[in-house]
Amino acid sequence: MRFLVKRFLMLIPVLLVVTFASFYLTSLLPGDPALAVLGPGATPQAIAQEHARLGLDENILVRYGHYLSNVVQGDLGKSATTKEDVTTQLGQRLPVTLELLVLSQIIAFAVSIPLAVLSARRPGSLLDRLSTGGAFALLAIPGFMLGVLLVYIFAVKWQIFPATGYTPLTTDPLQNLKTMVLPSVTLGLGSVAVYLRVLRSDMINTLQQDFITMARAKGMSQRWILLRHALRPSTFSLLTVAGLNIGALIGGALVVESVFALPGIGTLIVTAIGQRDYLTVQGVVLVAATGYVLVNFLVDVLYGVADPRVRVERAR
Repeated sequence: MRFLVKRFLMLIPVLLVVTFASFYLTSLLPGDPALAVLGPGATPQAIAQEHARLGLDENILVRYGHYLSNVVQGDLGKSATTKEDVTTQLGQRLPVTLELLVLSQIIAFAVSIPLAVLSARRPGSLLDRLSTGGAFALLAIPGFMLGVLLVYIFAVKWQIFPATGYTPLTTDPLQNLKTMVLPSVTLGLGSVAVYLRVLRSDMINTLQQDFITMARAKGMSQRWILLRHALRPSTFSLLTVAGLNIGALIGGALVVESVFALPGIGTLIVTAIGQRDYLTVQGVVLVAATGYVLVNFLVDVLYGVADPRVRVERAR
């Protein structure tokens, strides 16, 4: 418990650095936020007044202090183009992106873990060679190309799934799943290749350890050894890669949401950047960065679940 509290307290300075970095980098974007609010025909006097209202005449640290104070209170500002609260926009679009990320990872783990276990059981077998070749092929194909290919096959040619659009889960769960299948598969297949290679390598190494030899000497079945004794200690690298992969998934979601016209935070930030809507960009970056930090904190917690020896070491 002390370890978790310590790790959680360490999140505070990390989040401060992340929020300041996102705030500062957003301020470096080209263009004038006042012009984005007032329009190109604004007078110099109106621009100066808007600068004062937005605090653009103040030091970057002072502006960040005001911004952070508002963020703590749940106020991320208002969109310069839609005049809508950024918090409201994120509340409407974040569930779409979260559903996409969760479904893609469910698909990735459901495919990669069984294939990795079976490949590690017999290295060099036909299944191992096919899965290895398939993993390299998936890594070589860009996500947007894979999405277009899936749309052509399953939406245009066979008409099994819709090509674009989104149905909320609360409106029609079945139609929601149909609209999310292709985007989730597109985003998840890249993770399948990475997870498969990582877990296969660790499983092969684990199966050569002395405690596995002892388990075989006791007459335990191969299935019991693989699932009970070899899989759990082999998931450390998988958990680490999955946590680090969240950043790539968020970036991939931007492309996938654009390809499949999903109303998530990916399309929101792309639109906001094009319209120079800086407060919306800052809000999306803040949420994405905070989510990345929290997911990696969860990975630290899961280390103890995967291997009890970690819990014992932390308790000392």
